[in-house]
Amino acid sequence: MPKNSNIKSVLIIGSGPIIIGQACEFDYSGSQAARSLKEEGIEVVLINSNPATIMTDPISADQVYLLPLEKKYIVEVLEKHKAMGRPIDAVLPTMGGQTALNLAIDCDKAGIWKKYNVEIIGVDIKAIETTEDREKFRLKMLELGVNVCKGRTARSFLEGKEIAQEIGFPLVIRPSFTLGGTGGGFVEKEEDFDKALNYGLHASPVHEVLVEQSVMGWKEYELELLRDNNGNFIIICSIENFDPMGVHTGDSITVAPAMTLPDTLYQQMRDLAIKMMDGIGKFAGGCNVQFSVNPENDHIIAIEINPRVSRSSALASKATGYPIAKIAAKMAIGYNLDELINPITGSTSAFFEPSIDYVIVKVPRWNFDKFKGADRSLGLQMKSVGEAMGIGRNFQEALQKACQSLEIRRNGLGADGRELRDQEAIKHSLKNPSWDRLFHIYDAFKIGLSFKTIQNLTRIDAWFLRQIEELIELEHQIEKYDLEDLPRELLLTAKQKGYADRQIAHLLGTKESKVYDRRRALNINRVYKCVDTCAAEFEAKTPYYYSTFNTSQDYPDNESVVSDRKKVVVLGSGPNRIGQGIEFDYSCVHGVLAAKEAGYETIMVNCNPETVSTDPDISDKLYFEPVFWEHVFDIIEHEKPEGVIVQLGGQTALKMAEKLEKYGIKIIGTSYHSLDWAEDRGRFSSLLEDLNIPFPKFGTVRTSDAAVELSRSLGFPLLVRPSYVLGGQSMKIVINEKELEQHVVKILHDIPDNNILLDHFLEGALEAEADAICDGEDAYIIGVMEHIEPAGIHSGDSHATLPPFDLSEDEIRQIEEHTRKIALAMNVKGLINVQFAIKNGVVFVIEANPRASRTVPFICKAYKEPYVNYATKLMLGDKKVSDFDFKPYKKGWAIKIPVFSFNKFPNVNKELGPEMKSTGEGIYFIDSLEDEFFQKVYGERNLYLSR
Repeated sequence: MPKNSNIKSVLIIGSGPIIIGQACEFDYSGSQAARSLKEEGIEVVLINSNPATIMTDPISADQVYLLPLEKKYIVEVLEKHKAMGRPIDAVLPTMGGQTALNLAIDCDKAGIWKKYNVEIIGVDIKAIETTEDREKFRLKMLELGVNVCKGRTARSFLEGKEIAQEIGFPLVIRPSFTLGGTGGGFVEKEEDFDKALNYGLHASPVHEVLVEQSVMGWKEYELELLRDNNGNFIIICSIENFDPMGVHTGDSITVAPAMTLPDTLYQQMRDLAIKMMDGIGKFAGGCNVQFSVNPENDHIIAIEINPRVSRSSALASKATGYPIAKIAAKMAIGYNLDELINPITGSTSAFFEPSIDYVIVKVPRWNFDKFKGADRSLGLQMKSVGEAMGIGRNFQEALQKACQSLEIRRNGLGADGRELRDQEAIKHSLKNPSWDRLFHIYDAFKIGLSFKTIQNLTRIDAWFLRQIEELIELEHQIEKYDLEDLPRELLLTAKQKGYADRQIAHLLGTKESKVYDRRRALNINRVYKCVDTCAAEFEAKTPYYYSTFNTSQDYPDNESVVSDRKKVVVLGSGPNRIGQGIEFDYSCVHGVLAAKEAGYETIMVNCNPETVSTDPDISDKLYFEPVFWEHVFDIIEHEKPEGVIVQLGGQTALKMAEKLEKYGIKIIGTSYHSLDWAEDRGRFSSLLEDLNIPFPKFGTVRTSDAAVELSRSLGFPLLVRPSYVLGGQSMKIVINEKELEQHVVKILHDIPDNNILLDHFLEGALEAEADAICDGEDAYIIGVMEHIEPAGIHSGDSHATLPPFDLSEDEIRQIEEHTRKIALAMNVKGLINVQFAIKNGVVFVIEANPRASRTVPFICKAYKEPYVNYATKLMLGDKKVSDFDFKPYKKGWAIKIPVFSFNKFPNVNKELGPEMKSTGEGIYFIDSLEDEFFQKVYGERNLYLSR
């Protein structure tokens, strides 16, 4: 069936601010779906309240509404389009996670879609209700002959107690209609049941929970499916959870394709998945099905089915190169699989199942350090804030690359001197999974714990454990040699198993650079392979690459052919974490598009499977690789670009600047000298002194004794922080010598050999910030924001208004003057963000960041100007500030609203201070300061301020 010609305009509902359990995978799917529909000549209308995403950018849709995701705003949009004579014909709610689905259901129940004659496409409301209502799902599966856990749904406390008595312990509680496992959990003992049941009933918006038998320790698998209107099915890929049942799939290490799944079981699972998707409704679109398998007898049970794109489908898309959201959007408007072309090959049909000749490993990224006192154990509720993905020719290589991508100061799985040696602590970690259990499995083998003990404690499949044990055996062999006499075969094997030069250097007691020189001398070089969806059976048109050291004759060595065009490398921001989120992905995408417009071939390097920057459609070439020095350097050596852009990828990319400078690689835009100027507090303060700009008194120390000494001249309260960190990591306000000493000792333990900055804290000051673009000779201020909360709360956790709401003209003039002076004195080429504290009419400079900041996308959306595009052209020297005709749209105020995920950590105080804790943000527009929302926030501005 060809396209439905009645659909002229489609409303896509976004997923709102980033929270734990619902992150930028929906920015990726939403923007991909929008582009896919626009290709068909359909008007795309988008509603979403997240200012930091590409999805809410004018490049994604024809009409973008930055509005809260509520029924009344849906009605507002439908009314507006009706009045314009361009009524909305259909709504696509499957691209915005649980938020979009729940809103679509609410609108359906309220009769809104019917009233405005809007067709729901891409999903069937009954299918959503069947899959989200745990009891309906259970009954439907039994009707289809699909095994499920023993259990029933409880709608009251009493009912829950009765069911528990019937099934017996251990059991599991799963609330209906929640995302990321919110409110769910395992209950081992009867005495813990009442509390868990109460929590689950409250967490469910409909106050019902499924109480069922526990399958803790069973194996977990997922299948990603697509189905068209004719009932054609394809399985995009199988995904295996390295962690057994008991850890939420978003917190599990996952592997694609499934490694330990025999073909007979896979065929059974495939048949069940198709039967399940068919049984819940006859819609065209994507689906994710989760199964559990009893390792004792291969008994399969269905866990759940999500009739929408999900975190797993973003992973499956990046893993296979098959653009699920793009194809699902086309099927939603009527196309069938056999009528569509696979965009990767550009020649074969989309009606084929991807086949991959490499291994994908996804490792989640957590941020427990931000939540003091948080329960760090992993269970049914998702707690990770992001994820990194590694691609390799084998599991070990992909695993090491994923570990190198995490940015937790590890050089791979181990071999970096940071192993745990305490046997009891290791055993406890193996039995009670937390974020570092993977590393402790390695440590357990290293200290000689038996294979059987490790397997009994973790219940992880023996195949995965053997892969890690093999790495330890390889290390023992390597350690017998010096670098000079290390056999070539052994060095090649280590590289093929993902070892970084840094890890090999650690094993041999030498330097990373010497290992690099030795392997180059032995002709052991990285080669680049193509991610092509079809195991190299057909030629791929999409240049999407990963590196490996496979030098066998079966594979041509380098599939990444270097062109003779002038090129630029853009470094991405790696996995999301608190302090560095989707806003940097937004900046990277705009940087790539601007460099293309300036005539450059664009090369993107990033390892985050959720993001738009790792969509192979965005850059001319995508290297899905860790943003880790060795990988970045090899790509630069291979491609020989004009230079590298580091100021769009947050602290991750910025950290590469020193190495790039050392190796004589050109940094495009602001130089390393200027970037370091901002980080080196001593040099920066001398600059402020020369420019006659006020700043709080400060000093730099490296010991607790020196800190106490310095505090006597600076005076309390003091703001204490390490240098070279993002998101206010380890920042604290201290009010006496005892607190100061304790915090300095903690920083030195967490981040050894770091300078510690002590600033006199300006108590009761107002806080503001400004962003500007600069070409080295001229600066233009793109926005000045005032924080509603007082100084002392991290800028990322503050509500901020654009423009300021009660700063005087003189204070705003001082802010603009200081920003211009600093940008020009530091010879900034590109973006700069400057933060200020204002006390008694004097504007003090707190810090300057010569890079893209969290607030840049917010300003771009509020003022409707593509400032990152302009900034990139200034970096490249393609344009001057004077070449742009700035026309910001200024009406009323835009408020940046921080969004927190404290509900994932119920035992953590919701207190705010200099260290950032928010996971995302929303935008809200007001016409007057009398606005109810503004008055409420302003009234609570001191409520959560702590130290």
